[in-house]
Amino acid sequence: MSNINVQTAERQKQVRVAEDLLFAGPQKLGVAKGLFLGRFVADWVMPYPTLRPEEQVEVEASLARLRAFLDQHLDPAAIDRQADIPREVSDGLARLGIFGMTAPREVGGGGLSQMAYCQVMEEIGGRCASTSIFVNVQHSVGMRALLLFGTPEQKRRWLPALVHGEKLAAFALTEPEAGSDAANVQTRAHPNSDGSRFLLNGEKCYITNGAIAQVLTVMARTPVPGKNETAITAFLVTPDMPGFAVVEARMEKLGIRGTATARLAFRDMPVPKENILGALGKGLKVALTVLDFGRVSFGASCTGAAKTCLRLAVQHANTRRQFGRTLGEFELIKKKIARMAAGAYAMEAMTTVTASLIDRGLEDYMLETAMLKVFTTEALWMLVSEAFQVHGGAAYFTDRPLERMLRDARINQIGEGANEVLTSFIALVGMRAPGEQFREILEGLQNPWGEWRKVWLLGLDQVGAAVRAPEVPVRSPRLQPHAKRLGELIRRFNVEVDRALIRHREEILDRQLVQERIARAAMELYACACVLSRWDAELRAAGARPATDGPSHSAAELFLRGSFRRARRSLAEMHENDDAVTSATADWVLRHGGEFE
Repeated sequence: MSNINVQTAERQKQVRVAEDLLFAGPQKLGVAKGLFLGRFVADWVMPYPTLRPEEQVEVEASLARLRAFLDQHLDPAAIDRQADIPREVSDGLARLGIFGMTAPREVGGGGLSQMAYCQVMEEIGGRCASTSIFVNVQHSVGMRALLLFGTPEQKRRWLPALVHGEKLAAFALTEPEAGSDAANVQTRAHPNSDGSRFLLNGEKCYITNGAIAQVLTVMARTPVPGKNETAITAFLVTPDMPGFAVVEARMEKLGIRGTATARLAFRDMPVPKENILGALGKGLKVALTVLDFGRVSFGASCTGAAKTCLRLAVQHANTRRQFGRTLGEFELIKKKIARMAAGAYAMEAMTTVTASLIDRGLEDYMLETAMLKVFTTEALWMLVSEAFQVHGGAAYFTDRPLERMLRDARINQIGEGANEVLTSFIALVGMRAPGEQFREILEGLQNPWGEWRKVWLLGLDQVGAAVRAPEVPVRSPRLQPHAKRLGELIRRFNVEVDRALIRHREEILDRQLVQERIARAAMELYACACVLSRWDAELRAAGARPATDGPSHSAAELFLRGSFRRARRSLAEMHENDDAVTSATADWVLRHGGEFE
């Protein structure tokens, strides 16, 4: 077979995998996907979402109980030193109903919204990253698949104990060859002759709660009936099944040391067919859907940690004196504090808006959750670093919390989908709709007599998006200039997306530097929309009171100004960049093993 044929076959395989991985779910036009078409789907963002008054009262009471418990029992430094979360902490969280807050009341859950749960996760995340990840794995990842895809019998059997914390859950996806590349799972599950059981063989690594969980959702490849191929299926397994092995119960880590991160093995482990979660061969959908929920509460946890960093930096800047002045009087320190405040404000706004999409029952929010995960994890890394710098050398020592927070924060850009993978994900999923429009126009032009009207309408739609900025309907007159800038940037973003598709066509799948610029600009636009929505709501609520010029609104304005610049920079670099020399340099260094002559 010629090299051309091999490359063509490999390209077709990559396209099939991308379709399966990126576009398996429903495809609705939401705010993120609308940006790629030059539209602003305002009702996904505005007005700024809030909890129902009765739910807000319930959440505030829950938060008060949680804070009192954490003040008395949670010692993040001890958890880090001992590499373990004490049983009294997990049992106490269970008694407070934290593990089942969003589960239906009929199975013993709290029946609360995702927005409400995010307030709880923000509180925990602001104190201890290990504990927030432990809770997130139990509630948003480990138990979520059962809530969404479980049969009535499966839910009856396992949910009550998980909701009450009597049993712990884990989600086993990652393997030595499959992490962010979820479609590359190698663990196998073969049915027996009558299909009543599956024999599970393989290994999983980096599984949070893996060695202490009593119920695990495990992803494995199963044969596709009638075809010579396999597909991923989700199974519910328990550690008492023959062939279940804990290879390493607690892998030593840089940060989040309190979490029990395990390596597991399955050796001819029989799993009844009744333990299949969802449909046979549809495990990838289960995994991606569950990760959407995990990424939202991930955003909340990062927001809580960001607020803690800001508070610590402000306290130190107001009390530490150098050269006869407090640190807070120096402009370079003021710049850090202001940047941190703007980042934390935006993180909270994005988390609230994204959580509300789940609460509204919308089906397709995978782009928004991916954007939230990338944005908040990178913003937290910036905040931790800036707080560290404000504290100076003192932050480097273990008697201060920032040393631990720095170590804890690093995993966030890797876990639940590496940020580089999600960046490409955002660009490729977002470009699908405009790419489909171009394909339909080209096909229509090849058969103009039958498709002329469709081609005409599609052409008008694309031309309209290119020349007319969408309206961003803020209610406060003060924000009209910002809304106009956002609308114009959305128009320009759409133009650059179309140009990239025309220029690169199918090769866009490999042009990750182009993907990165498109994704970065899209994330900034989504973040700006969330910040504008929040600021607009706060101005409307405050009315003519002096609070309208308060510090939170200065943070909102600072974020918008910086975000607009970052988006414009990403779009400008579509035309003027160092891509060629970057690739050439990397290729040379890779060939020479990292050595300079």
